[in-house]
Amino acid sequence: MGMFSTRKPRKYRRVSIYSDERKEKLDKLVSDVKREMGELPPRSSTEIPSYKGRFADFTPRASADGMRRKVKWPVLVFIIVLLFLLWRFIAVGAFRF
Repeated sequence: MGMFSTRKPRKYRRVSIYSDERKEKLDKLVSDVKREMGELPPRSSTEIPSYKGRFADFTPRASADGMRRKVKWPVLVFIIVLLFLLWRFIAVGAFRF
């Protein structure tokens, strides 16, 4: 009856190409235990911490707050002057001062 039976689909198994987070966590745990036992020297303050997955924290353009453009005050003043001149032209009908 192999003709009428359907095979179960394979389960999804995510394989990370660039890094293995599980292996990195395990290595960090092993090194921390070795440091506590005195097999490795204590961690110095000059060691580079891992910035993996924190790209948005260090680049303002990549974060949601950095996507908003901040308008500088000279631009606002220029826009206000233009709006005043437009209002004056509509009220008087010509550019008279």
